[in-house]
Order: sequence, then structure tokens, then C-alpha cells
Amino acid sequence: MQKSDRKVLLLLLSVAAIALVVVFLVDSAPMSSEETTTDSTVVVRQEVSLKSEPTQYYNVGEKKSERFAFDPNTADSTQLLRLGLQPWQVRNIYKYRAAGGIYRKKEDFARLYGLTAKQYRELEPYIHISSDYRPASELFEKPARQTPVEDSVQTPRYPVKLKEGETIDLSVADTTLLRRVPGIGSYYARRIRDYGERLGGYVNTEQLREIEDFPVEALGYFTLSNPSIKKLNVNQLSQSELRRHPYISYSQARAIVDYRRKHGRIDNLDQLRLLPDFTAEKIGRLRPYVTY
Repeated sequence: MQKSDRKVLLLLLSVAAIALVVVFLVDSAPMSSEETTTDSTVVVRQEVSLKSEPTQYYNVGEKKSERFAFDPNTADSTQLLRLGLQPWQVRNIYKYRAAGGIYRKKEDFARLYGLTAKQYRELEPYIHISSDYRPASELFEKPARQTPVEDSVQTPRYPVKLKEGETIDLSVADTTLLRRVPGIGSYYARRIRDYGERLGGYVNTEQLREIEDFPVEALGYFTLSNPSIKKLNVNQLSQSELRRHPYISYSQARAIVDYRRKHGRIDNLDQLRLLPDFTAEKIGRLRPYVTY
């Protein structure tokens, strides 16, 4: 090696040796009290942090519930949370009310999802539901139910039947009175009324026999004092109107209309005697119900 190269190499070796000595001296030097304290504080803090972390995670303090009167139909979220309900329970209450749900009685609030029996018993005394949410039907008083004794005396289920010898006037009797006749129930009471309206009124009690399957043993309980008859004007009514009467058949109604067209006004039913549809018996039965 040249002389200059040897000088450079020795210089580099000297610098390296000095650096090694300095490093050795620094590592072996004692730490100052300040540095020792700082390092130990860091270690202690790390240990405390590690020890306290699980405690803080599992020991979350419970929020104290408050107790005050509330209406579940109107209470807002702040009030519901103060009562100790969970946020998701409050959301369920809001959804229920938004869908038209109403808490009409305290027991309805017990159906809240997630509410325990203990929580409900604690909240029950404080639930006050406004009368505005009661069913409208409760605004009207229900009539007091009668006892069985009162029912039998004041509103008998079955009408008291007539005794033998007692009668009712057929011209003024309604269905309630008709049902008092032995053998006459609701069915025949309606039939008697309806047939009388079609006739225009009864002129004698024997007309009841014309009702199909009428119990003839009931005839003795009927009288007829002042019959009120609604009469048909045979000179004015149309064929269809005449036909509605039980004593006028289709052919008879047509015969009356044809007779008026050919011969003019009818002054007496006897004018129809020559017609095949009008026998003496039929004319006699119809006579009380016509006018001219």
C-alpha cells in the first residue's frame, strides 16, 4: 500500500476505536434519579391502567330510575327514559302509538316487550291513563240488568195466555195481544196481521180460517166489534191494483177492466153476475170491500 493509503486506514481505525470506547462508557454510566423516577412512574401507570381497565369495563354504574305519574299515551321519550325504560323500549312505544295503538287500561302497558313483572309492579301505581282514551261506548250508561224475579214480573219472556171465556177484538189487536191467544205464537200473529192488511180489514172472525193451517181452536178467543174497512174503487183502480186483493184473481181483475171499457161505469157488483168468474158466493165475499 502506498503511504497515503496507510494513513487514511489508520485514521479510520482510530475513529472506530474511539467511538467504541464512548459507547461503552455511556452504557455503563448510572442513570440519574430523575430518569429513574420517570421510568418507574410510567411502569406504575401502565400497571394501574391494566388493572383498572377490566374493572371499568364491567362495573358500569346503573342509572337511577325515577318514579312519577305518567300516561303511556302521551309521555315523551325523556319521561320514559327517566322511568328506567331502555331506549329500544321507548322506540317500540312510539311505533305502537304511531300505528294507532292506544293504552286503554294499565294492563295494556304490561304487554310492552322486554318489561319484566318487577318493573311493571313498580310502574303500575304511577300509570294514569286519561279518560279521553276510554272507549266511546262507556260514555253511555248501560241499563241495569234485571234479576230473574224482575224479568218474570215486569218483562215476561212469554205473554200470559187468555183464560177460557176471555176474548180480544180482532179489529184493534196488535201482534203482542194476538200472542196471548192460546195456540197463537209469533208466526200466526204476523200472519193474522199481514192478511188483515191485504184484505183491508176483517169483517168477521171466520176469515181467519182462510189463513193456511190456522189453528181453528183459537177462533173462540176472537170477537169483532167495529171493523174498519179500506175499500177498493172498482171504477178507478187498474188491473194490477185490483189484483192485489186476496178476493180478486187475475182473471177477475181483467174482467172488471174489460167490463168498464165495454159498458162503462160499474154501479153494483151484481152487474158482473153474468161473467163466469163472478159467482154469487164470490160477489158476496167481495161486496164489503168495494166502492163505486
